[in-house]
Amino acid sequence: MSLAIDTDTARKLPATLISALTDLMGDRFTTGNSAREHHGKGEAYHASALPDGVAFANSTEEVSAIVKACAAHGTPVIPYGTGTALEGHTLAPHGGISLDVSGMNEVIRVSPEDLDCTVQAGVTRNQLNEYLRDTGLFFPVDPGADASLGGMSATRASGTTTVRYGAMRENVLALTVVLADGRIIKTAQRARKSSAGYDLTRLFVGSEGTLGVITEVTLRLFGIPEATRAAVCSFPSLDDAVNTVITIVQCGIPIARCELLDKTAMKMICDYGKLDAYTIGDTLFMEFHGTEAGVTEQAEMVQAIAADFGAGDFKWAAKPEDRTKLWEARHNGHYAILAATKAEQHVMATDVCVPVSRLAECIMATQKDLAESSLFSPFIGHAGDGNFHMSIIANYNDVEESRLAHEFHDRLVKRAQDMEGTCTGEHGIGSGKMDYLEAELGDAVDVMRTVKRAMDPDNIMNPGKMLHL
Repeated sequence: MSLAIDTDTARKLPATLISALTDLMGDRFTTGNSAREHHGKGEAYHASALPDGVAFANSTEEVSAIVKACAAHGTPVIPYGTGTALEGHTLAPHGGISLDVSGMNEVIRVSPEDLDCTVQAGVTRNQLNEYLRDTGLFFPVDPGADASLGGMSATRASGTTTVRYGAMRENVLALTVVLADGRIIKTAQRARKSSAGYDLTRLFVGSEGTLGVITEVTLRLFGIPEATRAAVCSFPSLDDAVNTVITIVQCGIPIARCELLDKTAMKMICDYGKLDAYTIGDTLFMEFHGTEAGVTEQAEMVQAIAADFGAGDFKWAAKPEDRTKLWEARHNGHYAILAATKAEQHVMATDVCVPVSRLAECIMATQKDLAESSLFSPFIGHAGDGNFHMSIIANYNDVEESRLAHEFHDRLVKRAQDMEGTCTGEHGIGSGKMDYLEAELGDAVDVMRTVKRAMDPDNIMNPGKMLHL
């Protein structure tokens, strides 16, 4: 990598900080426009906000040195992994240094006998599972994008397998974190349980880089199941599909994935992924893990439940290559939607989560609201855990269209919160949902502010995210 310093754009940074970071990192620190532009935008509709410089770190010690230098100058630090966040987490509204940990991509340790591993923060989930392939183990949390495991920890990510294996909250055992003053801490040991002190691991999981920079992650691993089978089936209506999911969950069937797509999203995904074998309708994508006998039993039970709600024929994918193609198409849902939008349009990708018992009510009310508006929004849901996504397509440069889209989004969030749900099941707060956090948690947000101010009194860690200070 050879990135030149652009002195015109470096004027926002103190000369002494530029000198310190250049001495520390050489050409892995840059104020060049291309690097700044790359690190100042996300995958959502949020307007770009560029950092003043980008530092490409290679180790925890280097991260510590960068943070200490920034702290000495009161300069913001914005942790950056792969840039796949959807709520503006990696934007730099106050300038500062984008601290890119993607080069910290070493799998430090795998302990098959303990079913755990430790990785640097820049390791991605696909990279880890490729590394684990010959061990008979895998890491299950699957948000779709090939995100970094540090970023997944920082945003408390989940995804398609959460219904069976849990989210990052359940699967992170310990973290190494660089604090706002540059100190390096380890939040826990490797033991599977502990009553020693405050649970700092859970404090940093979901902190979105506002309390420190995650540099190493110790993760829970699982054995690769003996048998895996995927299925797709369509329903007469979205309501029938949702009620099928609720019944599956209430029956205690350990389904590994259960994804719900409305007919609009299904058409976009089939067109984008060239899946011409599937019916365009309100659809469930499902996957079963276990022994051959267990998978067969689960599939038969689910098939019977689905039939009661009018499901069409199940289409099975048992071969690994067929399952891979199927789930690649589902994971490319966001990109399929982007590909179907007009040049002047953008996508507000948002999510809410409600108790599973309220899922059908929330979805149907949202669909009614959408039908009564002039908006267009495909629907995709992790239906097994009550989490669903709306991709609100609009021309956000048009004042009226933007107003309608934001008002629809406000109603969606309030509807979920009124049902004892949350404004975000997995995207996080970032810069896009701070007002909703206040409405959802009330005085608890003041407790969060107290923690933030105690740990980051100068507000240099990813400012403008999570909390209004």
